[in-house]
Amino acid sequence: MRTEAYLFAGVALFFLVTDVLYGVWSKEPAGIAALTVAFIMSCLVSFFFGRNYRAKGARPEDRRDAEIRESFGSRGFFAPHSAYPVLTAAGSAVLAVGVVYGLWLALIGLGILAAGVFGFVFQFAGGED
Repeated sequence: MRTEAYLFAGVALFFLVTDVLYGVWSKEPAGIAALTVAFIMSCLVSFFFGRNYRAKGARPEDRRDAEIRESFGSRGFFAPHSAYPVLTAAGSAVLAVGVVYGLWLALIGLGILAAGVFGFVFQFAGGED
């Protein structure tokens, strides 16, 4: 993950330089705010990857002499038949459209989005009966 950390550090550096130059030449607050947020988010992702690399070490994907069999195994648990990704996507879309068309639609989208996220979080929390 060291490569990813360096990649996002470079992206963060790009946003920082762009933000400073944009601030000097344009003095427009919305663009400065957007570039500053992009810089902060890139720094956050870079920090996450760097911290993860220090905590877990090099992955087989990071080494040139690694074999394919070294990365064999479980990658995580993914729900096979879950409606919550579709519900979350629909809620996000309705919320985004609601921002444009009115508060009433945004609140409906927020409710759908909250139901989808709630379902994601608690889908497998019940245990076996």
